[in-house]
Amino acid sequence: MRLGLRINTLWKIHKWLPFIRANLAMLDELEAHPDVGMLAYDTKVGIRHFENVVYWRSFEALRSWALDGSFKHAPSMKQTMDELAASDAAGLWHEVYLIDAASYETVYYNLPPIGLGKAAPLFPTDGHRKTAAGRLGRTEGDDFAYEAGDVHAEPIDAE
Repeated sequence: MRLGLRINTLWKIHKWLPFIRANLAMLDELEAHPDVGMLAYDTKVGIRHFENVVYWRSFEALRSWALDGSFKHAPSMKQTMDELAASDAAGLWHEVYLIDAASYETVYYNLPPIGLGKAAPLFPTDGHRKTAAGRLGRTEGDDFAYEAGDVHAEPIDAE
């Protein structure tokens, strides 16, 4: 899930800073209750943007938390919508993507895990995991080779 705030009017800090504080409080609450189903998150901050990429065990876990009145999110939804309707100083957005375990691949070199690497197991890129197609289970990991500064790849069947 991606969740973000876009600051439309920088000088109206009193209108948008409460959203950022509430978001951080919800993340703290989720970290304190790992059984709810949040696996990991990353926060990205820009001049006009504040974004979280949040990884969940399942859509059902996300939905259950979002609508559970014993956590901060559900009780604050009406107040948040009222505040957004009263001022255009900021806008909120979220996106939810559903993927299964065999439908993504990630590679990390010389950095600690970020993104999906914080939420899912990591494996070395050797054997059948040598190539992206191999990591996705579409080849045996022998579908390309480097030769004299060029890359040669074998075609794979599209699904």
